[in-house]
Amino acid sequence: MKVIYDKNYTVYFGTDVLNQLAQTLINKAYSHVFVLVDENTEKFCLPIVKPYLENFTVIKIESGERNKNLASAEMIWQCLQKNLANRNTVLLNLGGGVLSDLGGFCAATYKRGIDFINIPTTLLGMVDAAIGGKQGIDLNHYKNLIGLFKHPEQVFIYPHFISSLPNIEKTNGLAEIIKHALVDDKKLFEKLVTTHQIDFENMEKLIEKSAKIKIEIVNKDPHEKGLRKVLNFGHTIGHAVETFSLTNDSEPLKHGEAVAIGIICETYISYKLYNINDKDLERVVKFITANFNKYMPKWDTNELFKIMQNDKKNNNSNINFTLLKKIGKAVIDCNCSNELIIEALEFYKNQAYLN
Repeated sequence: MKVIYDKNYTVYFGTDVLNQLAQTLINKAYSHVFVLVDENTEKFCLPIVKPYLENFTVIKIESGERNKNLASAEMIWQCLQKNLANRNTVLLNLGGGVLSDLGGFCAATYKRGIDFINIPTTLLGMVDAAIGGKQGIDLNHYKNLIGLFKHPEQVFIYPHFISSLPNIEKTNGLAEIIKHALVDDKKLFEKLVTTHQIDFENMEKLIEKSAKIKIEIVNKDPHEKGLRKVLNFGHTIGHAVETFSLTNDSEPLKHGEAVAIGIICETYISYKLYNINDKDLERVVKFITANFNKYMPKWDTNELFKIMQNDKKNNNSNINFTLLKKIGKAVIDCNCSNELIIEALEFYKNQAYLN
């Protein structure tokens, strides 16, 4: 077991972290332990964690971004209230990004705040969602419009959970890893794009490296006043595409799939505005189209603009982007013409049909 971060909270990483979880719960002497799960983590992950817990209550929600909303939050609050949860209660968020965002939000607001511990069970959760202190829910499918900054008490990254994931969930987290490489670590980017096939069963070093990139950036700018904005690369268009998919597709895109589309589009905008090398643009496109399912967009451009205009990252009336000056170096608070955004969306569409 490794401690990969220990300042505002502790992030434990390794195959024996669950022993530390058990010890933490003993040391904290919580009055009540609640475990937030969905139908997938209840089936595949709770049996692994259960031997390390005593006298706990399960709270279950349906999986999927569509359920990261006020209705689910109210259900969680009501369960806490019904079971007489007090301020010495802890909520364990056993799941991916939806559960850590939602559970963290509910814990941070219930009785003005109870402890919560994140136990990410997806690749995306391990390298991104479970760390960093952003908690929130969606409003009318607009991403994370209601939320706050609140760190978990601790995070336990148990990489063996990845073996229980379907392939789509494995690649879902890959989008955040390539994002971390593009904005902060050129060597990691080179390693990723030259790897013939990602070995999802042996990703401990890659998970640890990617998580550390995010932790180091967040530690320097916890409330996203400056540097932390680099982590928004791929997310302006990505969030718009995800929101559109949630409201229009019978099988909505996963967060990572939408961010992957956003990365292609925003790398193209970077190519146009900051002269990113055309070879690097080609390598980003090739990596993403090789690792993510093909998505044939049927989006309404006007609707995408409407969504982007309501993005929480915007300044005044401008759609705000994080872009790349070069691989491994991001630039924040960028704007571009609507025509270039449309051009980038068309560029992605062409790649989707070609590959």
